[in-house]
Amino acid sequence: MSNQQVQLNIRFKAKPGKKEEFRKALSSLIEEMSSEKSFISAIVSDDLDQPDDLVIYETWHGTRDSWIAEEFTKPYRKNYEGTLSDLIVDRNVSWLEPKGEWGSQITNA
Repeated sequence: MSNQQVQLNIRFKAKPGKKEEFRKALSSLIEEMSSEKSFISAIVSDDLDQPDDLVIYETWHGTRDSWIAEEFTKPYRKNYEGTLSDLIVDRNVSWLEPKGEWGSQITNA
């Protein structure tokens, strides 16, 4: 397994009245993906200033290219992706590479 790590910071804007339904779908996805060999961690947060927004911060072994090739193609992701148009208005993905870490040992950067 690669020593490289990639992080995804994804902001979702839920449709009005759909945030909790989306949170359930996202939690189900996390349960599935957390058993993947390359998975390290995920944190889901509510934005205190944007009540319809949820943010997930994921850390994975590998690179952006390896994540796209190996993780995005999983069948359970296809099912999840198929539900999003009913639940969210927008999604913004940032791809990150850890370069330093304080307070935990998740990345060892």
